[in-house]
Amino acid sequence: MVTNIFPNPFRPGAGHMPPYLAGRDKEIQDFEDLLVQEVIVNNLILTGLRGVGKTVLLDTFRPLAIDSKWLWAGTDLSESVSISEEKVVIRLLTDLSALTSSFVISSKEQIPFGFNTSSHIINHYLDYDTLTHLYESIPGLVSDKLKALLELVWHCIRDEGFSGIVFAYDEAQTMSDHAEKEQYPLSLLLDVFQSVQRKDIPFMLVLTGLPTLFPKLVEARTFTERMFRVMFLDRLEESDIKEAILCPIQKAECPVRFTDNAISEIIKSSGGYPYFIQFICKESFDMYLQQIKVSGETHIDYRKAIEDITRKLDNDFFAGRWAKVTDRQRELLQVIANLSNSDEEFSVQEVVAAAKSLPKPFSSSHVNQMLSTLTNAGLVYKNRHGRYSFAVPLLGQYIRRQQKEIIKRKGQLDLFPKQ
Repeated sequence: MVTNIFPNPFRPGAGHMPPYLAGRDKEIQDFEDLLVQEVIVNNLILTGLRGVGKTVLLDTFRPLAIDSKWLWAGTDLSESVSISEEKVVIRLLTDLSALTSSFVISSKEQIPFGFNTSSHIINHYLDYDTLTHLYESIPGLVSDKLKALLELVWHCIRDEGFSGIVFAYDEAQTMSDHAEKEQYPLSLLLDVFQSVQRKDIPFMLVLTGLPTLFPKLVEARTFTERMFRVMFLDRLEESDIKEAILCPIQKAECPVRFTDNAISEIIKSSGGYPYFIQFICKESFDMYLQQIKVSGETHIDYRKAIEDITRKLDNDFFAGRWAKVTDRQRELLQVIANLSNSDEEFSVQEVVAAAKSLPKPFSSSHVNQMLSTLTNAGLVYKNRHGRYSFAVPLLGQYIRRQQKEIIKRKGQLDLFPKQ
């Protein structure tokens, strides 16, 4: 089979490492600079929309840290970790024990008895059971116990030649405090790391998440602004997009090539977002090989191909999110999508003004309330300047395509002309 002779080099997926990481040299250099801090004064927030490659870049940072003699702990966070302060403690101890369980913290010689004339050494390791026992034996509040434990851990391993420990957590925007339950897991995490770092303990916190992450951290603890360096991942530049398209093919020595026209269409359709680049390239590659297999034809009408690929992308990436939105929320999102600045950022006032022609306009208070709900749903986010943006890349284009399909099917006039 042709597909076995020429395997597809592109890998779209949630956090899948692409065959070539394009356009992130500056971010890699910035992270390497953080690794040489003598005292940890800067932690890292890695943020951006879905599909920009946050998880991929985080996975790229890991071997760089290990090569610089840092230990690396971490995983994906979930809402369950944020239920209580004790859940955060369990998460940290679990991840820490995976690194420290081979370290011997004490040894004891067992004295022979009976007919046994030989003695042997019993080692006690810094494993999860030991960490838990130590944590529970420390007096004080949860934060006191955790600070003391982390300090003890560093005391046990600091002479082993390590630079420190990176605690790296993806999807960190899922964490939050719960004042109504008197549980402050997010504040606990920030307080503890700030405290141990003030004691020159090299434990660095790396948090990855959607753009809602940093405002949430600042709301929990205002010192967050001075504690973190924020790395915002944006779409790729055109030259980097071309590298992301061409380098995997060259690396695989694949005979399939994209024409200049095809590359231009991919650049336009992907918007420069790494996930979309991988998705469109993979589908294009498969389409080409399938056509060769069926008809032997080696030329593809790429404009038509992009339409088919876009339709598949809509079903695979956007449709599930759109299905969870109420009818009234869809009306609001349609208004936003047809603003001239919808792909950048917009204000409540702009949305209210654009919605005046609707049979049921939106008031300013209603728009604020609905945007808050859509923010919690991960569809929009509020930046630090009090304006909003779509949290899903190219969502505005998807919404406009849906409107055109409705108009085409029903023969209706466009109720939302481009502002």
